[in-house]
Amino acid sequence: MKTFLQFALFMLIAFVVILMAITLGEVGAWYFAWLIGTTMIVLIAAAGGMLLDAQDEQAARKAAAAARHD
Repeated sequence: MKTFLQFALFMLIAFVVILMAITLGEVGAWYFAWLIGTTMIVLIAAAGGMLLDAQDEQAARKAAAAARHD
């Protein structure tokens, strides 16, 4: 049943995408590029934030370990 629901969901998404491509016509490529670009910027910003948090945690652990040894 799960496979059928996934298939139905993907078919619905494909139908919506095809309908949008027909409606948008020639400007569809611009909207697609904008959507992909915006998604990539958000994902890259989130990855950068996670990297910064990980570096801050590692620095805090190193400082705490150095304080214990002194």
